[in-house]
Amino acid sequence: MTLPVRSPSRSTARWDPFRELDELYERVNTLWQSGLTGALDHWSPLADVEEADDAYTVELDLPGVAREDVDIQLDDRRLTVSGDIEEKERKGILHRRTRRVGRFHFSVTLPGDVDADNVSAQLHDGVLTVHVPKAAQARPRRIAISS
Repeated sequence: MTLPVRSPSRSTARWDPFRELDELYERVNTLWQSGLTGALDHWSPLADVEEADDAYTVELDLPGVAREDVDIQLDDRRLTVSGDIEEKERKGILHRRTRRVGRFHFSVTLPGDVDADNVSAQLHDGVLTVHVPKAAQARPRRIAISS
């Protein structure tokens, strides 16, 4: 039996167990609600959430999605991306299908205050990149020592 090993290159200095518990709670709650409402046809695209000193960047894999089929919402610190990927019309026999189609939904609560007025999004080569600047008071700043 092999056990997972944590890579020494990953920094644990910024690990926040409460943030992970909050994300787990949101995932379980979303799963629970989707089971109750019968919305099991929704799926979540693969995504990366990155934090820099001045902003958060969220990248989602959305191959074949048109800009007009994507909806991006920011409610306080909660970023939600949803939309629809239409199945293309086929003329022959489909022997295998592994690409996802239909409604998709991705949601993440960002850990700090954000500047909602300056959020930008780009869709390029099937990757949606949402850039969410941090609020001015949430950004770290260097303080000079005076003599």
